[in-house]
Amino acid sequence: MGDDSEWMKLPIDQRCEHKVWKARLNGYEEALKLFQRIEDEKSPEWSKYLGLIKKFVTDSNAVAQLKGLEAAVAYVENAHVAGKTTGDVVSGVVSKVFNQPKARAKELGMDICLMYIEIEKADMVQEELVKGLDNKNPKIVVACIETIRKALCEFGSKIVTLKPIVKILPKLFESREKAIRDEAKLLAVETYKWIRDAIRPPLQNINSVQLKELEEEWVKLPATAPKQTRFLRSQQDLKAKFEMQQAAGGDDVDGDDDDEGCAPQVDPYELLEAVEVLSKLPKDFYEKIEAKKWQERKEALEAVEALAKNPKLENGDYGDLVRALKKVIGKDANVMLVTLAAKCLAGLAAGLRKKFGTYAGHVVPTILEKFKEKKPQVVQALQEAIDAVFLTTTLQNLSEDILAVMDNKNPSIKQQASLFLARSFCHCTPSSLPKSLLKPFCAAFLKQVNDSAPEVRDAAFEALGTAMKVLGEKAVNPFLTDLDKLKLDKIKECADKIELASGKKGGGAEKEKPAPKAQPPPEAPTKPSAPPKKASVAKPAGPPKKGKPVAAVNGKGKKAVESKDMVEAELSAEVCEEMSAAVLPASCMQLLDSANWKERLASMEEFQKAVEQMDKNEMPCQALVRMLAKKPGWKETNFQVMQMKLHIVGLIAQKGTFSKTSAFTVLDGLVDKVGDIKCGGKAKEALTAIGEACSLPWTAEQVVSMAFAQKNPKNQAEALNWLANAMKEFGFAGINVKAFISNVKTALAATNPAVRTAAIALLGVMYLYMGAPLRMFFEDEKPALLAQIDAEFEKMQGQSPPAPFRGNSKKGIEDDREEAEEQDDEGGQDVMDLLPRTDISDKITSEMVSKIGDKNWKTRKEGLEELAAVISEAKFIQPNVGELPMALKGRLNDSNKILVLQTLTILQQIATAMGPALKQHVKNLGIPVITVLGDSKSNVRAAALTTLNAWVEQTGMKEWLEGEDLSEELKKENPFLRQEVLAWLAEKLPTLRSVSSDLMICVPNLYACLEDRNGDVRKKAQDALPTFMMHLGYEKMLKATGKLKPASKDQVVSMLEKARAVMPAKPAAPAKAASSKTPACPPAAKPLSAPSKSQSVSEDSGVFEPKSDTKKTKPGGTAAKGKNTSQELNGSVDKDDSFSKPNRLSKGKSSKQVLGGKKAPAKTSAKDEDDKSGPIFSIIPNGKEQRIKEEKGLKVLKWNFMTPRDEYVEQLKNQMSTCVARWLQDELFHFDFQRHVKAIGAMIEHLEEERDATISCLDLILKWFTLRFFDTNTSVLMKALEYLKLLFSMLSRENYHLNEFEASSFIPYLIVKVGESKDVVRKDVRAILTMLCKVYPASKVFTFLMDGTKSKNSKQRAECLEELGCLIESYGMNVCQPTPAKSLKEIAVHIGDRDTSVRNAALNTVVTVYNVCGDQVFKLIGNLSEKDMSMLEERIKRSAKKTPAAPARQPEERVQRAPPGNPNASMTRKPAPDEAPNKLNQARAQNALAEQSSPAITKEFQLDLDMIENDHTRVSELPDLVQHKLDELLEPVMIPEPKIRAVSPHFDDLRNSTASTINFVISQVASGDINTSIQALAQIDEVLRQKDKAEAMSGHIDQFLIATFMQLRLIYNTHMADDRLDKKEIFKLYSCIIGNMLSLFSMESLAREASMGVLKDLMHGLITLMLDARVEDIEDGQQLIRSVNLLVVRVLEKSDQTNILSALLVLLQDSLISAAGSPKFSELVMKCLWRMIRFLPETIGSINLDRILLDVHNFMKVFPKEKLKQLKSDVPHRTLKTLLHTLCRLTGAKILDHLSMIENKNESELESHLRRVVKHSSSLSGFKSDRGTEKGTIRPDEKMSKAKVSDILSEIFKKIGSKENTKEGLTELYEYKQRYSDADLEPFLRNTSQFFQSYVERGLRIIESEREGKSRSQTSNPVIPPRGTDNVSDSSSVSLNSNGEELKPAVYYERLKILRQRHGLENNTKQQQQEEDDRPPLTSLLSKPSVASSTDMLHSKLSHLKESREQYHQEQSHSHSPSRSSTPATNLDDLKKRLERIKSNRQ
Repeated sequence: MGDDSEWMKLPIDQRCEHKVWKARLNGYEEALKLFQRIEDEKSPEWSKYLGLIKKFVTDSNAVAQLKGLEAAVAYVENAHVAGKTTGDVVSGVVSKVFNQPKARAKELGMDICLMYIEIEKADMVQEELVKGLDNKNPKIVVACIETIRKALCEFGSKIVTLKPIVKILPKLFESREKAIRDEAKLLAVETYKWIRDAIRPPLQNINSVQLKELEEEWVKLPATAPKQTRFLRSQQDLKAKFEMQQAAGGDDVDGDDDDEGCAPQVDPYELLEAVEVLSKLPKDFYEKIEAKKWQERKEALEAVEALAKNPKLENGDYGDLVRALKKVIGKDANVMLVTLAAKCLAGLAAGLRKKFGTYAGHVVPTILEKFKEKKPQVVQALQEAIDAVFLTTTLQNLSEDILAVMDNKNPSIKQQASLFLARSFCHCTPSSLPKSLLKPFCAAFLKQVNDSAPEVRDAAFEALGTAMKVLGEKAVNPFLTDLDKLKLDKIKECADKIELASGKKGGGAEKEKPAPKAQPPPEAPTKPSAPPKKASVAKPAGPPKKGKPVAAVNGKGKKAVESKDMVEAELSAEVCEEMSAAVLPASCMQLLDSANWKERLASMEEFQKAVEQMDKNEMPCQALVRMLAKKPGWKETNFQVMQMKLHIVGLIAQKGTFSKTSAFTVLDGLVDKVGDIKCGGKAKEALTAIGEACSLPWTAEQVVSMAFAQKNPKNQAEALNWLANAMKEFGFAGINVKAFISNVKTALAATNPAVRTAAIALLGVMYLYMGAPLRMFFEDEKPALLAQIDAEFEKMQGQSPPAPFRGNSKKGIEDDREEAEEQDDEGGQDVMDLLPRTDISDKITSEMVSKIGDKNWKTRKEGLEELAAVISEAKFIQPNVGELPMALKGRLNDSNKILVLQTLTILQQIATAMGPALKQHVKNLGIPVITVLGDSKSNVRAAALTTLNAWVEQTGMKEWLEGEDLSEELKKENPFLRQEVLAWLAEKLPTLRSVSSDLMICVPNLYACLEDRNGDVRKKAQDALPTFMMHLGYEKMLKATGKLKPASKDQVVSMLEKARAVMPAKPAAPAKAASSKTPACPPAAKPLSAPSKSQSVSEDSGVFEPKSDTKKTKPGGTAAKGKNTSQELNGSVDKDDSFSKPNRLSKGKSSKQVLGGKKAPAKTSAKDEDDKSGPIFSIIPNGKEQRIKEEKGLKVLKWNFMTPRDEYVEQLKNQMSTCVARWLQDELFHFDFQRHVKAIGAMIEHLEEERDATISCLDLILKWFTLRFFDTNTSVLMKALEYLKLLFSMLSRENYHLNEFEASSFIPYLIVKVGESKDVVRKDVRAILTMLCKVYPASKVFTFLMDGTKSKNSKQRAECLEELGCLIESYGMNVCQPTPAKSLKEIAVHIGDRDTSVRNAALNTVVTVYNVCGDQVFKLIGNLSEKDMSMLEERIKRSAKKTPAAPARQPEERVQRAPPGNPNASMTRKPAPDEAPNKLNQARAQNALAEQSSPAITKEFQLDLDMIENDHTRVSELPDLVQHKLDELLEPVMIPEPKIRAVSPHFDDLRNSTASTINFVISQVASGDINTSIQALAQIDEVLRQKDKAEAMSGHIDQFLIATFMQLRLIYNTHMADDRLDKKEIFKLYSCIIGNMLSLFSMESLAREASMGVLKDLMHGLITLMLDARVEDIEDGQQLIRSVNLLVVRVLEKSDQTNILSALLVLLQDSLISAAGSPKFSELVMKCLWRMIRFLPETIGSINLDRILLDVHNFMKVFPKEKLKQLKSDVPHRTLKTLLHTLCRLTGAKILDHLSMIENKNESELESHLRRVVKHSSSLSGFKSDRGTEKGTIRPDEKMSKAKVSDILSEIFKKIGSKENTKEGLTELYEYKQRYSDADLEPFLRNTSQFFQSYVERGLRIIESEREGKSRSQTSNPVIPPRGTDNVSDSSSVSLNSNGEELKPAVYYERLKILRQRHGLENNTKQQQQEEDDRPPLTSLLSKPSVASSTDMLHSKLSHLKESREQYHQEQSHSHSPSRSSTPATNLDDLKKRLERIKSNRQ
């Protein structure tokens, strides 16, 4: 039980992975309890188990596994992070649980899978289960099928995707295992429940018996659709609804909706796999189809027919094939072939569906023409073809072609066209069959119902009946007013018989239903919705017969009825007289034609009275007006009588039923008088009355034509003036522009100016209604006249037409306008239809088309120019343009961009010329224009966009959004194309009221764009997101994210949330003619209704004021009261009262006072106030540490960006959610800036009382403020800075010190703001920077400021330089990092800056340095140009006159400093340059004084700083630091590092602060001053060599190594290049560095602290040093390089093995990438890698293989196999291969479990390579297995052939015999003997000399003793021998064995060398130890001897090295055969002399 008690003490998570199964079982039980106990689903406890859950389910012990499965179910159910484990756990369940014999295990496995589905991971679960179906174990397959079935049964087909299931079912039915077949059958039955017959096609080919069984099962199933019984977490509302239904005990509650919701109709087509057929066409198809023999043509067609039978075809370019088939249908005389071709077309259309739409326009006219054939089988095939084609496009696109054949002479064609329309209407809905489309069809049908051929009449009746069935009677009746009752009844009878595609029966009562049924979304206004509403008020009767019930139908119907009723027969004069006599007094009748004008006048008065008293129905209008025309009639000479006459005509027209016949009688007379001065007014009134009675369009046409038939210019002018006025009064509806446009042109050409003026004024009024297209009619006019017309149009620009108020058909006009709007046609589009259009098809000759497609670009250009000329000549063209579209499409991707631009210009021309009919060319010409948006040239893209917009202007957006074309464009991974298309959609979508459902197809590609590599694409996609959402809805788009990868899904969902908040409202339906009535009404209503709807979503998240209020209420200035005054900078703060509510409430004001009596909102805000009463930040123990750990471990994004991306904001939001009050978080992350202001206000209020909590969340708070720095709103920025000043003041008082993570994620962004253009902002930022130095070391702030000087913003550079000056002035030179020299060189560069303020700032800073350290500054700043140097000297001279020697702290004295950086920016007054009181520093000093006056800070802090600074100045002036005592040197430590802890500045305390001291000394290591650096290194060496003190370095290793390699870099780049420096000094510094490193890396505990990045840089530095040719030139340079060699070996051995291996891999990768890198460098890195590989057997246990494999993966990603092989040397490839082989050999197949850190394994060949190696390792294991297991015996299956043995040994002996590879050969021979102890070497040694044999034996003995010695001597120091053939840095390439990987490569040679050296130096340890013990104590750290000792130590090591080398060479010279020369003696003597010289120097 001892063991038990051991593991019982372990934490639960460790027990869960214990090797003892009982421990694991116990762990799982405890974990289960824990999981059930944790209430918070976001508890950090869950994360601990993330990596363990897979082990829970795959436990090897069955008992433990059961418990593990239970725990896993609990985990998945409760943990919010469980989703991350889906793939691993489900694959584990499939492979390790489903094969278990215990039913309980399988049951739990299924539960886990279903639970994952419940937490929204259905796709991943399904993917793993489908993979499981390929498993060889039938148990697993059965369980997978069962799980899928269960998931489908519970969650339904919306969540479980059926396509992959249906695809795999046939394969399952073929299985040999009965259990699998049975389970597959159950799954097929379950699937059938959900999708019914859609499952049949994929299962057609299974065994007939099985199919029969299935059919039987399917028949038994209930007809009702199944319902979802288990719900996702996001479907809780559905769940609640379902539970209510269950509770109610009935499934019928809201049953229909549920049925629709639960069982979506699945299209069988969607479940099929697309087949690629184009490549399968016979190669000679196109020759055969043109063959003369019909049999050959038939063969070709049969081949196509067979291919076209595939139910789903792959998309492709079917243009040529379709053209070939079209030619057969149109021109082939053999009807059998026509039938075949028609079948092929039908097959293609059915297989391609919407993708065939492009070709529909080409084939439909041909099919319609071919209907002249009488043979039934031909007609039937053509019908099938045209029906299939119709389903791929829209009726709108085909309408032109169909209307063209509706009046064909051939009755068959007319009949079939009508029947085709009847069938097509069945598939239509009211929205896809608008009135604008129906109108021309009905006109054609009305002609056909009177046709002589009965079959044509019947077809027309059927078509009209179908239209009536689809749209309802009321929509169709207005077009049928001219039909008699008999025909109408026939149409109704047809309507009753028709069965629609949607399965709707019956006519009459149900005729209103199609509208709501077809379009369920309430927002989308259905086309016929408005008229029926009006209709329902009147009688629901059938066709109207008289004038009265006309109100029941829409306006067009009314006009039609009037035109019928009001045309009456012309009466004779006698009849007129009789009728008039009956209603007029006799005296009136007699005096009508009296010669006396007075009598005539009296008669007229009586006439008028009689008319006024007459009843409308009794008034014989025609008779009365004829009486008025009786002699003298309209020739009346007396103006009074004439006026009365005209007045009476108007009265009759108004009061009676006035017909056009009556109007004809009087119009001539009225027009004749219209220009009369006295009677003109009355004539116009009469004309207006007639216009009201007979409709203005007709009246206007008559009046204008009559006026221009006369020659009287006055009449002409006045007629036009009347018309202009009438248009305003009646509106423009129905006006036939064509009818009088020629007369207007005549008027414009008239000589009389009045007529011209009237014509231009009329055009102005027409322009109000028609817009720009009107000008097209007058393009040919003279320029002067055109200029007048343009001037008139200019006047009308921006005006809206007045609302009509005249005419009986007012309602009709309104309806017309509404209808026009509903069709998405703006007013001008009707006008476009009026333009006379030319048919240019005959001008587009085949020559022109072939020219456009010519190979020569000049010919192509000519062709395009000819085409442009044709179009511009024709002006307006008909849509029939023959083969032109295909030709132009080819030119859009022309390689010559000039031609592409020319084509785009032509397409713009075509758009204008063709008008709305352009719609039919959208698919074949419009979509290719979109493709051009992907062009790399910006001018081509701009032209394409202009063209696109020109097209859309004519066509509307509907056609563009239908089908998959747009989504195909977005799918292309072209960043230009994507960003242009998305920007275009974002602009167009918000203007549409409804869109095609096909827009949904684009969504997956939109999501892909959100994650595009290109930032612009991502931005455009985010902009487009809300516009997509406004049409598709949030729910649909959220559901579409289901198919994304988990990581992508989370990102996209968060973006959807944001888009939801800013989603625009749909444009409201246009108000009916209300533009004159209260025009302010609609705009006010719109924002009120629409946004509030979109806002309601976000109300839950704390948004309590709807957006609409911002527009609605503007209470004035009071709203911003009590806020920070800076907010007033932005007027929008005042917009809404409610923004300031929380602020006021928190300050105790009552809600009533704020809201002024609005009760409801007052309640909300009161409720909010309650919520906000608690603390705003909560302290989470170790929360900050955990976040830092996560950021260190790269588990979260590092806070480092140029502009914050959404993922950063989302990450911060998630991190803050745990420690920030909910309401505050909502405010902090609201999209409205005013909420941010409010949140900061709350944070200011809580700052003091929640100090601790604020500090615990400080990292998050600072990160949030960095986001605010990127806002453009000044009021937020000012508020943020105000808070930060208070925050840093509080931190300073609390003695808090920022940690590195807080600083690095905040300070760089703060420094960016120092370059802000506003003074007030800069001032605050500077104040914050000053405070920052109290909570963070100034030396580190210095580094950030140095980075800031590299900015492109000159203000920022200047300010940063000023700040640097202040830091140096305040803290002295030690603040300069990394070294004063380096930083000053960078600062001095800015003296030559272009910007004056930057130059001044740089000069000021250098002058400050001069004040601190005197003339040394010139040495530090390096070489400057003469100009810059003279400026600097001048400035120094000026400052010298004023500045005292020591820098003073007092602001008064600071005034004396050099001029400020930018005098303009300082204050309002501009000081003289010399006066230069540095305002920045003044402000700082005052600020600092203000801060210090705070009682929390003692005054002595300030004093000490003064003292220290002065002391430091002295130090800087005396470079010989050695003379100072330790205390004096350490005194300035307080300056750069006052933040380590709250230290008192007294030095007694300081001495205790070890960490502080070490930090300071380390900072000195990287000093630019060699002496300073050597002193620091000596001190550190002292610490490192005293074991009891060495531990103090723990935690500082990385810091120390960074300082070291920075110093190495400094020496390499600066000191070595500086001829003025003594090279001995450099050598001394190098010696100290290497001595220190050797000491450090001899302590394993410290060495292991070095991180990967630091080791990489260190190795880089050391290898660079080894390769530095300049070092060899220094005296003793060779010695130095050897010691570096030794150090490298030490680093490789003692560092953390994972880190060093990782560092070497990254270093190798970098060195191979950089072209500049020397091959030698890479070679040395690889040598280090070989060494690491050799040690792998010992170190493998301590290596994190996951990390190493990740690095190898990244390496292989950058250098795939092919790329590696292309390198000059093949060694990198072999190195990598050897590493992987060694790892595989050591770990076996387990290596494949270590790929967990690699996200996408397919990105490199790593996984496949490892699998190959693992697979082959068994066959090679005999040769590669460990020596220990073999014991020299070879198993029979592993014995090698003798030939192979002989090859290997002969290869080894060759190496021993070669001069270069002797050592390597001996080592390989030793290894070989160890492995195969029975190997016989006799045959190989027999023929060699005795000397050689003894040499080999001795060599093997030495190796053996070294190997044994290695295990004993743990303390011995590994040393690399002197440079020569056996050196790590040797230039000889790594030698590999010719047998590839079978023998270990040349690394054995290296091992031999190292072991020899060790053997020679084995006694060093004691001697060294003795030396170390004799070292002086710490107090004399700075004395000279300490320096000597550190170098002595190095030299003692070097001397040992030398001795061992001599010993080695002596041995070698004896044993070498005479044939080989030994190392030259001269070289050795030279080395001896050098060493002697070093020794004597040191003594």
